[in-house]
Amino acid sequence: MTSMIDHAGVERLNRVVKKMDRPDEVRTFEKGKFEVFHVGEMTIGRATYEPGWKWSEHVGPSLGKTTCDVSHVAMVVTGRLHVVMDSGEQFELEPGDLFYVGPGHDSWVVGDSSFVSLHFTNAGDYARRDGSDAPQEDASDRGSTPADDGDAS
Repeated sequence: MTSMIDHAGVERLNRVVKKMDRPDEVRTFEKGKFEVFHVGEMTIGRATYEPGWKWSEHVGPSLGKTTCDVSHVAMVVTGRLHVVMDSGEQFELEPGDLFYVGPGHDSWVVGDSSFVSLHFTNAGDYARRDGSDAPQEDASDRGSTPADDGDAS
């Protein structure tokens, strides 16, 4: 992580490089995990769900909810996911899909492959059990650093 001083004398970040194998936070639940990465002013998430994962069975109960109330703008990396909106609308997401799904939905992995997606909005809110800013599992406990100052430019 590097910074610079702007014209008003305020320190600003001008470069942050993150490694996907070093998340800032990991939220785990049965058959899945959600990794959180703080990159500059953005929070990005990576969801990984194993075959058999279903939101209403493996995430919702710990939150006291039957459907997900977080909206998502994301991209599917691998696997397939079936989504059912509270309205009854249903659709499937597959690798390469960029998607928006609004609040009020359930979803589950389709087939025998894991589902992985990258989330560009609301990653800080997804699968948070305590409703606060306290992490579920802090990656620094595993020797991670918040940024890699390698040779990337």
